[in-house]
Amino acid sequence: MVVTELLSRIPVLEIHGDENRGISGLVFDSRKAAAGTLYVAVRGTVADGHAYIASSVEKGAEAIVCEELPENLDKNVTYIKVKDSSKALGQLASNFYGNPSQKLKLIGVTGTNGKTSVSTLLFDVFRNLGYDAALLSTVEIRIGEKVIPATHTTPDIITINRILAEALEEGCEFAFMEVSSHGIAQNRIEGLHFTIAGFTNLTHDHLDYHKTFDEYLKTKKRFFDGLPDTAVAITNADDKNGSVMLQNTKALKKTYAMKTMADYHGRLLEVDFNGMLLNFNGKEFWTTLTGKFNIYNLLLVFGIASELGFGQDEILQAISVLKRVSGRFETFKSDGGIFFVVDYAHTPDALENILDSINDIRTKNERLITVFGCGGDRDHSKRPEMGAIATRKSTLAIITSDNPRTEDPARIIKDIEAGVEPQNFSKYTSIPDRKEAIKMAIKFAEPKDIVLVAGKGHETYQEINGVKHHFDDKETINELWRLMSK
Repeated sequence: MVVTELLSRIPVLEIHGDENRGISGLVFDSRKAAAGTLYVAVRGTVADGHAYIASSVEKGAEAIVCEELPENLDKNVTYIKVKDSSKALGQLASNFYGNPSQKLKLIGVTGTNGKTSVSTLLFDVFRNLGYDAALLSTVEIRIGEKVIPATHTTPDIITINRILAEALEEGCEFAFMEVSSHGIAQNRIEGLHFTIAGFTNLTHDHLDYHKTFDEYLKTKKRFFDGLPDTAVAITNADDKNGSVMLQNTKALKKTYAMKTMADYHGRLLEVDFNGMLLNFNGKEFWTTLTGKFNIYNLLLVFGIASELGFGQDEILQAISVLKRVSGRFETFKSDGGIFFVVDYAHTPDALENILDSINDIRTKNERLITVFGCGGDRDHSKRPEMGAIATRKSTLAIITSDNPRTEDPARIIKDIEAGVEPQNFSKYTSIPDRKEAIKMAIKFAEPKDIVLVAGKGHETYQEINGVKHHFDDKETINELWRLMSK
């Protein structure tokens, strides 16, 4: 593709050099620059890409997009000056791959909790309806049957467009994508054309990055503010921030709720650990998913599929055969009668939701033992909140390590303990070694008791001082149970 084609719909301030130069690839990491590539100098949080323009030219880059032109211009290179190279990168990537997001139906899901579940459930529902689809989630990237491991909740914009282009080639009509606040803030969705945007909820998270809740809220809102009038914005009317998302959007506004009037309304009729009997818009159906938070997840799936033109009966039929998302309220019962729940809950709201869901189901004759921790190098302010919630809503809480990263696990645990209320001091203990903490929970549990292991869910590693060590909560539970029940 030649430079002029790549610059379509991009406001250009200056161009120096051959505008018809052929470009074979886009890069924003100078280390990946090679002959025929166009290098985009992006100002990042750690480094400024402008410092690596000369390095990218040395490696063979034949065009440069930047906000400031270098003093010395190479006559064999085309230089394009723009106001915001981060935003330009998004449109460049879309143009380079033929604007795939305009040729299939791209659905973005944002919010604090539920993004992975909703995106994955949508992918599975549409597969059940007989359609090929793509999925871009925290857990994995999928193009039909093909699975690609995921490294970020929202990949970089070049990767997103490459995946969407591949999905089109494979015959996919739909793509379902998690949209993170980091991805929005860093322009990783710039240039994408969304058919529908869904909002789950907004609670305390990522304040290590966004600094204030208001900034976090405004970042999420940017996603909806940028939607075209051809799109649909569907939001949770039971969340106080749901209406904020719709304030300035040009998109068609739709809502879902359990407590208030909405376009898509749900009611819980029955619930146990095997699933729920629900009523959506007057229609009853059974699902093997359980927990009140999953009702909201399914309502959003129901609303999005309905807005895409599918009949409500066929959608509910496809929903009724869904399996649980990996690491999200995954349950299994040991042969000793202990009920285990593994969940990704790693925010105060998510932990409270999972504990409330379990407490709604249990008869109170069983004890609830919760094993949890908080990640290192992340928002410190949520730690005491989670300590208060876990000890208030569990029979026993065992505070342990999550992914300590570069922090001392003992320091993280102390932060969590600071939130425990005096009346609950006798309801917790702390064991820094996660395997030992799970072992203690199993040792303490009796038949019919419930053991919740929260925080890691689908993850199969524990990150300590920059090294990822293999650790799988489900695997650890099964291994310890086998050893301890001999």
